[in-house]
Amino acid sequence: MRTMTFRATAAAAAVVLAGSLAACGGDDGDDSSAPEPNEDATFEAGTTMAKIQEAGTLRVGTKFDQPGFGLQGLEDDPEGFDVEIAKIIAAELGLDPESAIEYTQAPSEVREQVIEDGDVDMVVATYTINDERKQRISFAGPYYTAGQMLMVAEDNDTITAPEDLADNPDQQVCSVNGSTPSENIREYLASEDQLTLFDEYSQCVDALGNGQVDVVTTDNVILLGYVGDSDGAYKLVGEQFTEEPYGIGIKKGDTEFCEFINTALQDNEDAYLEAWENTAGKVEGTETPELPEPDACA
Repeated sequence: MRTMTFRATAAAAAVVLAGSLAACGGDDGDDSSAPEPNEDATFEAGTTMAKIQEAGTLRVGTKFDQPGFGLQGLEDDPEGFDVEIAKIIAAELGLDPESAIEYTQAPSEVREQVIEDGDVDMVVATYTINDERKQRISFAGPYYTAGQMLMVAEDNDTITAPEDLADNPDQQVCSVNGSTPSENIREYLASEDQLTLFDEYSQCVDALGNGQVDVVTTDNVILLGYVGDSDGAYKLVGEQFTEEPYGIGIKKGDTEFCEFINTALQDNEDAYLEAWENTAGKVEGTETPELPEPDACA
C-alpha cells in the first residue's frame, strides 16, 4: 500500500490559493509596524550578514497559505508572524524591513532545497527543528513552539483524537509533502492508504470542504487560523499530541549567521511580542508565547 500524493500544477495551485484568499478575505489581519533599521549595523567582511547588507536585500523563504503565520495578502507579499520575524532580522541587518525583503514561496517539501541551492538566505516557514533536517541545513532558534492537532468538519463526531483514526479507516487524513505532521500521523493510521498528501495546506482545507478528506492535521496554530476563517464549518478535536519547535533554516554550518539571528531575536523581545499580537495573536484560541531560549548554534 502507498500514500496517495497529489501535486498541483502552477495553474491549479493558483486556483487553490485564490480560493483560500477569498475564504480569508484576502487579508491576514496584519497591522503591525515593522522595526526601524539598525543604522549602526556593521559586519565582518565575508560573513553572510555583510553579504546581505551589501546586496541590500534579504531573501526569505516562507509559506503563502497559512493564516496568522504566512498568508499572501492583497499586495502579493505574505503577511503573518513568520513574516514579522523576518522583518526583525532584516532591521538588525540595517535593512528596511518593508522594502528590502524578497519573499519566495517555500512549501514544506522544498524548504531544505531552496536553502541548499542558494535561492534564499533563510527560511521562516513554520519550520520544525528536527535531526533529519539538520543533516542538510542548520537552524537558528527556536522562536516558537507549536503542537500538532486534528481539524475536522463541525458535524464530524467520529474522530475525537488521533487514536480514533486506526479504528475508522474510512476517515481520510490530509497533510502535506515533506512536513513533520505527515510523518507524525502515520503511527495512528490503519494503513498508508488512509493518508492523502498535497503540496500546500490550503489544498487540504479545500479537500476537507468538498468531502475528499475527513481530517486535516498540522500544527495547532495553523489549524486555528483555518477554523477561524471557516465561519463555523470546521473544528479542532482532541489535545495536541506533539511539540514542534519552529526554527529559522539557514545554510548548513553557518554558525555566525545563526548566532546573529538568535541575538537579533533576543534583543528585540518587545518587537517579537508585538509581532505576535498583530498577527497570529489575533486568531481566536491562541496564547501569547514567551520567546524560547535559542539552541546552541552548530
